[in-house]
Amino acid sequence: MIFSTLEHIFIHISFSIVSIVIIIHLISLLGNEIIKPYDSSEKGMIVTFLCLTGLLITRWIYSGHFPLSDLYESLIFLSWSFSLIHIVPYFKIRKNYLTAITASSTIFTQGFATSGLLTEIRKPTILVPALQSEWLIMHVSMMILSYAALLCGSLLSVALLVITFRKIFYSYKSNNLLKLNESFSFGEIQYNNERNNIFKKTSFFSPKNYYKAQLIHQLDYWSYRVISLGFIFLTIGILSGAVWANEAWGSYWSWDPKETWAFITWIVFAIYLHTRTNKIFQGTNSAIVATLGFFIIWICYFGVNLLGIGLHSYGSFTLTSS
Repeated sequence: MIFSTLEHIFIHISFSIVSIVIIIHLISLLGNEIIKPYDSSEKGMIVTFLCLTGLLITRWIYSGHFPLSDLYESLIFLSWSFSLIHIVPYFKIRKNYLTAITASSTIFTQGFATSGLLTEIRKPTILVPALQSEWLIMHVSMMILSYAALLCGSLLSVALLVITFRKIFYSYKSNNLLKLNESFSFGEIQYNNERNNIFKKTSFFSPKNYYKAQLIHQLDYWSYRVISLGFIFLTIGILSGAVWANEAWGSYWSWDPKETWAFITWIVFAIYLHTRTNKIFQGTNSAIVATLGFFIIWICYFGVNLLGIGLHSYGSFTLTSS
């Protein structure tokens, strides 16, 4: 009873704090300078990380096994992984470009985990025989950490694409507006052309364009670093899972739906890393591959669980009817 109460306290505190972090960021977008969004959000995410850590430890003691046996526990661990990815660069460089992504991802996964959809599997149960192994911590934790890192990196690439194509859209729109000058007199055309030429020469060096260029560069840089980390975790997770499968089922690879989509995910991000190291495909091209990988991860992690088939069917769930 005590552990169950602590679990509810930790989950509600962490969810409330990360909600406040998002509200602070929304207020900062409106230009409110009363609240310092950066310091407040960083402290909030640290407290969220500590609460989720306490939740996982409480769940571990309460259930008697590492809390990665079902979808609910894996979602909580995924939220913890998002908060961990957030605070690691904060303590290293004291400046974090991941706050909006990690905070939103944390509240999304926590919100779904604590929703009424997973009520039936929220209570701790005895591990099924397939999960009663020392490989549980190694394999599943590496896979969930890889999902968190790859999702964060992919979302950074999505942000890069949005900013890039928005810039292209406004450039295309401005070029169309210039065509309207054809209806003016010759003197007006000459004046407007001279003014536009001066603007084009100076706009590249404007603070706004410089800031966008720096932002795109930082998004590309951090996306590459976070995805590289996630790719390492994914590789370790797949290899450890193959060894575990050989011990449990007598085969390293069975082309189970979960295994197949994990392999597809690995291939997609291997392509991303290959394109990212090539200067010709850096930036937009590699970001498109990472965006595709974002959807592949959700199919691998969540979509396969909806089917409830294969050797990994213990991670599936049934939607409760109202």
